[in-house]
Amino acid sequence: MLTDSQRDIIKATVPLLESGGEALTRYFYKLMLDGYPHVRPLFNQTHQASGSQQRALANAVLTYARNIDHLEALGPLATRIVSKHVALQIQPEHYPIVGTCLLRAIREVLGPDVATDAVIEAWGVAYQQLADMLMSAERQAYDALASAPGGWRGERAFRVVRKVKESEEISSFYLEPLDGGALLDFAPGQYIGLRLNVNGEELRRNYSLSAAPNGHSYRISVKREPNGVASNYLHDEVPEASVLQLFPPAGEFTLRDSDRPLVLISGGVGITPTLAMAQAALDGNKRDVVFIHYARNALVHAFADVLKAWHARFPRLKSYVVYEETEARGALASDGQVTNEHVPDGVGRPTLEQLRQWLPPADDLDAYFLGPKPFMAFIKRSLHELGVPEERSRYEFFGPAEALN
Repeated sequence: MLTDSQRDIIKATVPLLESGGEALTRYFYKLMLDGYPHVRPLFNQTHQASGSQQRALANAVLTYARNIDHLEALGPLATRIVSKHVALQIQPEHYPIVGTCLLRAIREVLGPDVATDAVIEAWGVAYQQLADMLMSAERQAYDALASAPGGWRGERAFRVVRKVKESEEISSFYLEPLDGGALLDFAPGQYIGLRLNVNGEELRRNYSLSAAPNGHSYRISVKREPNGVASNYLHDEVPEASVLQLFPPAGEFTLRDSDRPLVLISGGVGITPTLAMAQAALDGNKRDVVFIHYARNALVHAFADVLKAWHARFPRLKSYVVYEETEARGALASDGQVTNEHVPDGVGRPTLEQLRQWLPPADDLDAYFLGPKPFMAFIKRSLHELGVPEERSRYEFFGPAEALN
């Protein structure tokens, strides 16, 4: 339990974290990944190289310090962290490693004049307080997943029963439990954790579930990233009948029950969780759905044929697609053949006028959006300008969360 003097010390370090938090977290990750290589699979090295993971941790530490007097304000941040931890199977034995490296980073980055014994002691108590809170929530989540119908704890073997090329960049993997047992339900918008072994190296990745729950299989749709070790392995080395190890579904970016019109806005591979949301809403047949997707061009536009089929089945659906480029005219159908049937509703980057034209009245809708960070920043600003209430404008990051400015 933090004392009043220790809380004062934590609050006094806020200006230092505001100016030097990223330097501290960069050094922290170097200490941890060099000193404890067995935890490397828990961290995406692409996010490490880009600095997004360091920025996300710096923001989390700063937010914790700013709210040390009223930890209830950490609710959304804590929920997001717990979901990521559960998807990657973070365990109690990992927390002492993080604590040791964090305190060492504070001492060595800030120096002995600033990081006195009292400062280190205060941050040690503060870290343990946060760790206890997260471990308790994660334990409850693991127990709930294990005890739910079709649930499990840790990893479970799934067979790739189907592999479908959705576009030049995205392939879908249909996964069924190898044991033939019941399958855990999930909320549309959630993702699974995947444990891979690539050239003798363990990797853990999260992938959105791209189809609504059906009780017998999961579908993930993976974009091939130019330097993505995991995505290239899945595309090139995992054929049908392969066996993959899955962790249970997790994530708080989920479709909320409502009768209001549902607006789903995606960029690129951000389409994957919105597909599951749209399918669930349309099957429920109680709300209108507006599906807006932005793709680079027709050849990388995945699931165009799915939207076409939905239009024939669901009169409540309106959908729009915008291509940034116009050179590639063909679209890739689910059978792998190039077609020329899909004509975009717009060309170029997203615009406010498009949203103004395609959205229902702003005070009577629920909006969910995701894609590349600049895309989401624009959509967030645009929805605000159009008058969509902030609490009805929801988004999620693929990877570490960052500020949308």
